[in-house]
Amino acid sequence: MREIIVNLHMHTRYSDGSGTHKDIAHAAIRAGLDAVIVTDHNVLVQGVEGYYRVARDRVLLLVGQEVHDQDRVPQKNHLLIFNVPRDLSTLADDPQALINGVNDAGGICFIAHPWDPEAPAFNETDISWEAWEAEGYTGLELWNGLSELKTLVPTKLHGLFYAYFPQFIGHGPIPETVQKWDELTSHGKRVVAVGGSDAHAMNMSMGPFRRVIFPYEFHFRAVNTHVFIPEPLTGDAPTDKRTIYEALASGHCFVGYDLPASTRGFRFKAKGLERSAIMGDEIPAKGGVTLHAHFPLKADISLLKDGVPLFTLRNRQTLTHNTSEPGVYRVEAKRSYLGRKRGWIYSNPIYVR
Repeated sequence: MREIIVNLHMHTRYSDGSGTHKDIAHAAIRAGLDAVIVTDHNVLVQGVEGYYRVARDRVLLLVGQEVHDQDRVPQKNHLLIFNVPRDLSTLADDPQALINGVNDAGGICFIAHPWDPEAPAFNETDISWEAWEAEGYTGLELWNGLSELKTLVPTKLHGLFYAYFPQFIGHGPIPETVQKWDELTSHGKRVVAVGGSDAHAMNMSMGPFRRVIFPYEFHFRAVNTHVFIPEPLTGDAPTDKRTIYEALASGHCFVGYDLPASTRGFRFKAKGLERSAIMGDEIPAKGGVTLHAHFPLKADISLLKDGVPLFTLRNRQTLTHNTSEPGVYRVEAKRSYLGRKRGWIYSNPIYVR
């Protein structure tokens, strides 16, 4: 399997971002990404997908949507939609109908910022997902880089600090989102976790202060989704698009916070009596299963079963565990950065059945 780095969930001038698709592609190239997925609000921009190149470097830019009901107050239940060739915003008022529309069109979809609290100091309302009775979505956005900011700015002064020092923002996914994800998977649902930047590159002002909150390139160096594909990207956009979306649909990916240190090289696998598995796969418990995780650097690493930590290893680079117990197994890692422990890696589960 080949590892590629994808940043997803971002906005251009077609909705509430400040940049163009070309701006995003060039920022992604500078950040060393392999692909980006642009998701403007309730509009599907046509004619911009493909490979963008600067000298010998390239990035694949794909286009999806972030759809929500604009007539709803507040505007909750945002859904990220990928690999659907037509605009589905007309279905926005009914989350289940919207998800059904995605599946009927052969696409995939992820609940955007499942917990997105209000930030009264900046007149930002709570736009969390509420339609948990809905079914059929591919997964959820475990870590949203912009939503996390709303949990850290009780005053405008806090906002000003993070505007100039955004490297202090990242702590980890919002705990309620992680708890809901574990609840869903431990009750038998397959729910793929991805990390999204929610990049807007917003131009903000506060008195004499002017700042871009936050440049695309900063987001692209922070929360990413690392995806495993069978073969290297070919350079043919339609082929590579299909490969990336198939891997995301299968959960062959993990969420990495690449700002403290690159998460490239992380692996989480399982070996059973008759077969092997990677993140997103199922494997029979019969005969026992060996779970193995390898991290690119030493970290505090935890193995969880059905959302409950089994154990934590401090300052280690590998983890091995033998089990014959069915369950949903995933790993987390934290590293010290800027004076505190911060979330670094969140694997998708291996389902031992």
